[in-house]
Amino acid sequence: MEQEGIWDGDAAQRYDTPGTGMFAPEILGPTVNRLAELAGGGAALEFAIGTGRVAVPLVERGVPVTGIELSLPMIHQLRTKADEATIPVIVGDMATSVAPGKYTLVYLVYNTISNLLTQAEQVECFRNAARHLTLGGRFVIELWVPELRKLPPGQTATVWDSEPGYIGLDTYDVLRQHVVSHHFSFDDTKQAQLFRSPHRYIWPAELDLMAQLAGFELETRHADWAGAAFTAESRSHVSVYRIPPNQ
Repeated sequence: MEQEGIWDGDAAQRYDTPGTGMFAPEILGPTVNRLAELAGGGAALEFAIGTGRVAVPLVERGVPVTGIELSLPMIHQLRTKADEATIPVIVGDMATSVAPGKYTLVYLVYNTISNLLTQAEQVECFRNAARHLTLGGRFVIELWVPELRKLPPGQTATVWDSEPGYIGLDTYDVLRQHVVSHHFSFDDTKQAQLFRSPHRYIWPAELDLMAQLAGFELETRHADWAGAAFTAESRSHVSVYRIPPNQ
């Protein structure tokens, strides 16, 4: 599954769910608040900006945002909310594409670094973030913690969400650290819709080593955007890495 084929026009149309899911105020509000704080009055660069779920409200908070995005349909959807002058977007891969200028903040939200399917690409993503940052600048990643403790011997799949009209499950390839997320949507008929996306999962310690290779230091790690403590039971984390100001 190539990323360009996954994030096509249909995916872009389904992505925006105003007021619910990822767009729910209790999820989006703390995200934007924290990123605005971390930008520190400077400009921000969003890797894989998508349809502007975070960038649009962040710009409304007064933070200039530039984006990098591989999917043209996602950019087209973003353009229904903000023009190029308001949110410039560079078309390309977040591991290699370069945006003009320097930024105090680069950020990657909602597990998106896992869309890069090799360790080498993920390391390059850190290096790409570093080359865009000012001294003392920060790179923020929101990422889930692999749920391998739920996999008994011989089992390769876990159900991570089940509610009326929807089932979400992951299938694991533990040798390659790959997982495919399967999203099943259905109603009272016999028909169902399936959306699948491949990922390479990353342990927090591995993520920290990638950061170190790119010249970052781990500044903070919390279980969510509101600052809850990160523990052994946390299902996700928000990690803030910083370029040392005296480097």
